[in-house]
Amino acid sequence: MAQTEKKGGLLRKSSASKKPLKEKVVLMYDEIFTTEDPSKCNPRFWEELFLMKVNLEYLEGKLEALDGEELMKIKDNINCLFQHCIQALGEEHPIRVVNALQTLCALIRGVHQKNKSTSGFDIINMLVGFDKAELCMKNLMESLDSLLCAEGSESLKSLCLKLLLCLVTVTDNISQNTILEYVMINSIFEAILQILSSPLSRREHGYDAVVLLALLVNYRKYESVNPYIVKLSIVDDEATLNGMGLVIAQALSEYNRQYKDKEEEHQTGFFSALTNMVGSMFIADADEKISVQTNEAILLALYEAVHLNRNFITVLAQSHPEMGLMTTPTSPVPATPVTPLGTTPPSSDVISSAELPLDADVQTSNLLITFLKYSSIVMQDTKDEHRLHSGKLCLIILTCIAEDQYANAFLHDDNMNFRVNLHRMPMRHRKKAADKNLPCRPLVCAVLDLMVEFIVTHMMKEFPMDLYVRCIQIVHKLLCYQKKCRVRLHYTWRELWSALINLLKFLMSNETVLLAKHNIFTLALMVVNLFNMFITYGDTFLPTPSSYDELYYEIIRMHQNFDNLYSMVLRLSTNAGQWKEPASKVTHALVNIRAIINHFNPKIESYAAVNHISQLSEDQVLEVVRSNYDTLTLKLQDGLDQYERYSEQHKEAAFFKELVRSISINVRKNLAFNTLSQELLLKEFSTIS
Repeated sequence: MAQTEKKGGLLRKSSASKKPLKEKVVLMYDEIFTTEDPSKCNPRFWEELFLMKVNLEYLEGKLEALDGEELMKIKDNINCLFQHCIQALGEEHPIRVVNALQTLCALIRGVHQKNKSTSGFDIINMLVGFDKAELCMKNLMESLDSLLCAEGSESLKSLCLKLLLCLVTVTDNISQNTILEYVMINSIFEAILQILSSPLSRREHGYDAVVLLALLVNYRKYESVNPYIVKLSIVDDEATLNGMGLVIAQALSEYNRQYKDKEEEHQTGFFSALTNMVGSMFIADADEKISVQTNEAILLALYEAVHLNRNFITVLAQSHPEMGLMTTPTSPVPATPVTPLGTTPPSSDVISSAELPLDADVQTSNLLITFLKYSSIVMQDTKDEHRLHSGKLCLIILTCIAEDQYANAFLHDDNMNFRVNLHRMPMRHRKKAADKNLPCRPLVCAVLDLMVEFIVTHMMKEFPMDLYVRCIQIVHKLLCYQKKCRVRLHYTWRELWSALINLLKFLMSNETVLLAKHNIFTLALMVVNLFNMFITYGDTFLPTPSSYDELYYEIIRMHQNFDNLYSMVLRLSTNAGQWKEPASKVTHALVNIRAIINHFNPKIESYAAVNHISQLSEDQVLEVVRSNYDTLTLKLQDGLDQYERYSEQHKEAAFFKELVRSISINVRKNLAFNTLSQELLLKEFSTIS
């Protein structure tokens, strides 16, 4: 019985007696894969090839099936195909251009697969030939640049970006991708900026453009001068920077929306009803299943913008309506929408602020708020490797922001108040906060809330020491700004103090387990010095004198934890073990905290005895504190308001190398055959003039 065959370039009906026919383009590919020049018998061979619908799967598979030696035999034909593809990019007929772009994608990926073998041939020589490489790649980059900057087809621009992403991500480690040397020499930076500055182009291609830029910036960034780093650091065009910010905000916003939708599904499902019946004991387990794929690619783009470009800091605070509330585009959706590449592409219905009217009734937002919400989600579960990387990158971005003078100015601005609904991890001992009760506050309050939330929720056996250190450093940098500029922030400082004391308690309770893996004294010293910062300079930045009194009350109330910490570090600092020096630093740092405890505790006990009170109220303790400040002696500690500035190259190079590798693999994986499908493209170019 006859059956229809389509796989591997086979066409029409086949039977037992007849061989299936091959597509004409497949027959032409087969001619290229011989040692003969295919244009010898047919002078119009190359002209006809680019009128044929590309069979990506067959071409790529054919290349992968050959070993290195076989591929070297047909090197001249491969070079010829590559060069004719580049020539076809300059054609007037868009179908030729489309076919050339797709053929280049297959060629680059197919030939690069062979680079993993032991044959050791050079990839550039295989594709273009050493003698013609410089000129060919220059022509290719110029053609792609022209297509990206032209007024023409959006689908062609999309294919150009996909080809560039294919080119960049074809190796796991992009710094080993020697073809990128030509992308450095023949820059497409201005073309990327043009896409980001135009509302229409940004809506269609912004995501791919931003991911491409983030990857190019990471090419050999520590080994040589990368022109994309230099150029990104000096961009000052407002429209371009805002465009980049909007693309990032849309992608992060889409992630937040997907997470919220899944969360609501969980809450309205059967499991939720069962949980209500049984009790709250399963809440944490239920919510751990809420998982949306993280988007490290777009987060990397945000990091590079914040880290490299001081002007981008202003974009973080640029107000726009809450994304996702309005979904009707003001301009018609193009006939050929192209799925953006990456890990979690944004929804096409999210629109930039330039296309949305500002409505007084709509909650305003900005990139920083969207980023803080994203951070609050990914930082909940650090057991998953991708979330751990995302969480670390979120904290690195916040570190850069906390060090920036201008960023701190708007973070602490009393005239810029927002209601930021951070996601909180479900925990048995606390109720879920009602979103509607959130107050409008300066943005720094949301940053501090996020840090407190992380501190409270990650005290576990698999202790994320590195994330905790970064978390405490961010709080310290914000306090340094407040002390320096005498900003009196109305914040619930008690929540922070309580979280820090509980963290110290956790470190002591798990001393043996944690010391086997971590130097816990580094973290303990940072926490103690945060308290020293409040004790020494709190009168310059705490909102009211009573806030300073409450600080002393908390230290006295929780004195047992500080006493235990002192006993632990004293024990280890008097032994000749490996922890002698770090423990002794904590011992010295505790001097003022111990002075407060030793000064006020006897006064409180005396007050209780004189007034025949067994247990004093908070007000009574505060009264004792206020009346005994005069006789308290504290030591002035140097360097509390100093910190080491963030440095990527010296401390984070290994992390970013691994992160970029992971993103490269992910982007390549998502650059699948279906995203390069020709069906929609050919509808747009249905006639050849």
